[in-house]
Amino acid sequence: MIAVHRRSWNAGPMSRCTVALTAAAWIGCAAAIGAHDEHSLATEALRRWTWEPFTLALLALSAVLYVRGARAIWARAGVGRGIARWQAAAFALGLLAIAVALISPVAWLSGILFSVHMTQHEILMLVSAPLLVFGHPLLALLWAVPPQTRAAWGRWAQSQPVAAAWRALSGPLAVFLLHAIAIWAWHIPRLYEAALDNDGIHALEHVSFVVTAALFWWGMVHGRYGRIGYGVAVLYVFLTAVHSSILGALMTIAPGVWYPAYTAAASAWHLDALEDQQLAGLLMWVPSGVIFIVFGLGLFAAWLGESERRVVFGSVRTRNPSMRRSAVFYGEDDAA
Repeated sequence: MIAVHRRSWNAGPMSRCTVALTAAAWIGCAAAIGAHDEHSLATEALRRWTWEPFTLALLALSAVLYVRGARAIWARAGVGRGIARWQAAAFALGLLAIAVALISPVAWLSGILFSVHMTQHEILMLVSAPLLVFGHPLLALLWAVPPQTRAAWGRWAQSQPVAAAWRALSGPLAVFLLHAIAIWAWHIPRLYEAALDNDGIHALEHVSFVVTAALFWWGMVHGRYGRIGYGVAVLYVFLTAVHSSILGALMTIAPGVWYPAYTAAASAWHLDALEDQQLAGLLMWVPSGVIFIVFGLGLFAAWLGESERRVVFGSVRTRNPSMRRSAVFYGEDDAA
């Protein structure tokens, strides 16, 4: 049987966050393209789709494995249990967001406009990564493989060295620092220009953004906060909002262009690279900051709900031991 755990982080705030994330990503991209529409760049971009075989194969494989795993779980526990319907929808939207970032005209435009490249990165980190994490992909993957493989992976994951390494890697400070380092390091002009010049380095940049963002959001939502509440998660989400907004502000007020490669690309379309950089900074500064605030408020609401739930179960614990055992079974007595 699959033990289904109830969580205070429910579909309500999650759905609102998903809408805010998707809307902000598209608004940012529309602003970046629309700002230069008079130069027919948007018209040209509509014809530029990037059908990269490896990206398509990876997206297709991810979708097939997830569907197979979710169906296996639902066949055993019932539809919507283990992986909720909204979580499956979140994973599908996460894959769709990756396709928007890496296959749609956004990918082609990112080589011409820094503002669109910034939008692409924000889609990967603030839309794709959290949506994929909300979908419980590791659970789906475990149930997509044969039982013998699932059991072997489970034993490996529970071994002392692996478990200790995962606890260290997924700790609140660790995921915060890893994600912050990825964001700031890849915006160092030399590294950023290297990514623009080399497809392999560019792919590494995108992978590092998605992986560190996924670790960050996993730590915030599925990590050890079930025991200590979401208070620490709220703190690190707001800290991430602060330092990423600072980077965006620095781009906006910079007197010169940070990445000369965009000067040549923009001039070919009779665009101003400095204005484009200022727009990129504003996208990272304002819409991204709003998204982090939405997440932070959702976690704060979950934190308050968790605290209220602890009080309720604390009073139940002294009056009805049988209900305390039920709470432990469903994973609701995190203080134990």
